[in-house]
Amino acid sequence: MSARSPYAEAYELKGVLASRRYFMLRRLAQAAFLLVFLTGPWFALWIAKGNLASSRTLDVLPLTDPFVLLQSLFARHWPEATALIGAGIVLAAYLALGGRTYCSWVCPINPITDLAAAIRRRFGIKQTAKLRPEFRNYLAIGVLILSFVSGTVAWELVNPITALHRALVFGLPFAATGALAIFIFDLFVAKDGWCGHLCPVGAFYGALGKAALLRVSAGGREACDDCMDCFAVCPEPHVISPALRGGKTGASPVIASGDCTLCGACVDVCPRKVFHIAHRFDHSVTHVPAPTISVTSESTLAKG
Repeated sequence: MSARSPYAEAYELKGVLASRRYFMLRRLAQAAFLLVFLTGPWFALWIAKGNLASSRTLDVLPLTDPFVLLQSLFARHWPEATALIGAGIVLAAYLALGGRTYCSWVCPINPITDLAAAIRRRFGIKQTAKLRPEFRNYLAIGVLILSFVSGTVAWELVNPITALHRALVFGLPFAATGALAIFIFDLFVAKDGWCGHLCPVGAFYGALGKAALLRVSAGGREACDDCMDCFAVCPEPHVISPALRGGKTGASPVIASGDCTLCGACVDVCPRKVFHIAHRFDHSVTHVPAPTISVTSESTLAKG
């Protein structure tokens, strides 16, 4: 039996396009990042050489995943200057834009996990396994320890993102089995299981996100009617409550958790404009005026 879509009210009040604005922008961004690396192998148009772990754009701009660089350092491999520069550029970008924007705007695994989540909601598939979110932090630490012990960049040996890239470049379907396993895991085993509980890359970028500038704000929280649709679509629903419910204690409406992926799903799904993209210093709250009762209405109520 299909379940009610959390977007139903948003579609009705805002329209489909306005209710899927950030979703569509994310898909365009993910496709663009992927095509930047595939135009070379596919069409001999080398915009970027390498992959999301390490690349050189237009043979000029080096970009290096800081988590890959950290593993390299733990493996006692001193990187070249270009790798250090590339990691610095990427680090600065995510400190400004939000660490886990990588997860929702860049990572090619995200559309796969989003699809699994959408199917779960559509058919009411219940969560069967409960995993602690901090487990991905332990896994990230384990990756660094393994890199130190083995002298290799350990995660890149099994990274499903790298494997998916190889599958697309070399036409090797079996290399995408990791991505398929993640889809099945998220669909039948644990809700948002991979990104929300296991991925060590997400754990690393979540740590960066704690200091990031770009944020989601529940500045319109006074208009909230407790429909819970934002919790239904958010891949990290635990980040919402402190900002949304903080009106009772005067807490900031800014979602401060590094776990927030800035996917914009809460902005899309809410027809009452409770959420918007802001920055960490924007603590403004939109006050909703209390409804006024006319004298005639008061008299009518009194007679009733």
